[in-house]
Amino acid sequence: MDTVSREKLKADVIALRGYWHRFHDGLLSAAPDYLSAYLQFQHAPAATGRIESKVCEFIYIAADGAVSHLYATGAARHIEMAIEKGATEGEVLEVIQLTTLSSHMTMEAGMGALVRQLALAGLVDQITLSAAQEDRKASFVALVGYWPEGGDALFRYAPDFMDAYLKYAEIPYRDGPLQRKVKEFVRIAICASPVCPEPKGLERHIGLALQHGATPEEIADVLQLTAAIAIHTCTTTIPPLMDALARRR
Repeated sequence: MDTVSREKLKADVIALRGYWHRFHDGLLSAAPDYLSAYLQFQHAPAATGRIESKVCEFIYIAADGAVSHLYATGAARHIEMAIEKGATEGEVLEVIQLTTLSSHMTMEAGMGALVRQLALAGLVDQITLSAAQEDRKASFVALVGYWPEGGDALFRYAPDFMDAYLKYAEIPYRDGPLQRKVKEFVRIAICASPVCPEPKGLERHIGLALQHGATPEEIADVLQLTAAIAIHTCTTTIPPLMDALARRR
């Protein structure tokens, strides 16, 4: 790639991505065709215009801020960009709260496994909920749209934890300002993360997003935005490669 083409590519990255990072320099110098492909990959879902620009930033905040990834620099950058694009404090806070619900994935996977293993060992009794517990379960489902796997077992084996566990999910669903389908977009991003995809939760939240008016194209865009965090491999490894090569020159 000649100098003029490289300069144009750099200008395109800045214009479309909103920033220039040192790893961009490394790729521009050593692998400009790869940088060009990166730009197309990263910008494609935003270019469709199907998802509001600040909502695109919400997806990046969720993917970067998820406990499975915790890319602080990216989360901070996309929080700033979301606010620049009109997001409110309440909206960003709700994205953070929804992202923290990856905690529920631990309990669902773990309690579901516990129930299955108890059954295999012949140790499980029939779990019968009290009237108050049935009411609590019904109110959660009415608000959030599903009942977590192993939820009944939590009433039995962790009763002191159960109310806090349910409230943790209910608060952003009850009080937050985001459209319901956008809430589900955030949950999709967490479940679809290339760091640790969670297929059961992904199917559930795609289904809920569709129920609340999302289109298949919008969901495809959410998945593309989420997949884009894989570029952080380059973000963290290209600068050290540049430094190692510079020390040997």
